[in-house]
Amino acid sequence: MLLALDMGNTDILVGLHDGNSWVQQWRNPSDQIGELRNKLIAWMKEASYSFDWIEKSIFSTVVPSHRKEISHLLKDLLKHEPIIMGPDFYHNFSIQIDNPTEIGSDLVANAFCAYEKYGQAAVVVDFGTALSFTTVSDSGEILGVSIAPGLRTAMRALFSKTAQLFEVPLKIPPSVIGKNTTHSLQAGILRGYVGLVNEILDQIEVELGKKPKVIATGGLVSILTPLHKRFDEIDQLHTIEGLRLIAEKYQG
Repeated sequence: MLLALDMGNTDILVGLHDGNSWVQQWRNPSDQIGELRNKLIAWMKEASYSFDWIEKSIFSTVVPSHRKEISHLLKDLLKHEPIIMGPDFYHNFSIQIDNPTEIGSDLVANAFCAYEKYGQAAVVVDFGTALSFTTVSDSGEILGVSIAPGLRTAMRALFSKTAQLFEVPLKIPPSVIGKNTTHSLQAGILRGYVGLVNEILDQIEVELGKKPKVIATGGLVSILTPLHKRFDEIDQLHTIEGLRLIAEKYQG
């Protein structure tokens, strides 16, 4: 079995793969990383799995200060060295940006997974704490990234700075012409993000000179339903699948 762990700014996603499919996935808030050891032990026990069955492991984190902590935790539980998907591992990939160490390890995993699946130019749109667009060329080069504030991040920033506005349900409104405060916020923010995503994808297509495959991942993609027709695939496990493919290719 293989264990993959991806720590974002909001959540830690842990997945177990049995060689054929992802048999378990668990989430833990990133700000509760101190509880992760006990959570892993409890999750494995509840699922009737043994740590001894896990032969390979890999993790990525966008919080570098937790890299050693996660590595030591996995090594202690699994009795082997996990692959640390970070800048020291980037020599395995063709990253065409000014400073390759700046790119997030989750985005490298996203790009690798997209190219392994499709073997052609692709864009991975990741709806997380940040909204990111990672572009891969026809030859598998990671060409670059576009980053915007994530949907929840933008909403919370707006509400924290405005006395008369309040948090609203993340739901596409029936019209872009809001008739009340809730609908006005939903129209401006959610419909605005639909426009943002379409504009970035349109410009990437122009710069590539062709239509790439577009893969969407991240929890908030389910909310922006008008975008779904723009995606060739929606895969909530795309990042850890990328980590799994990397581990299978480069383990040892």
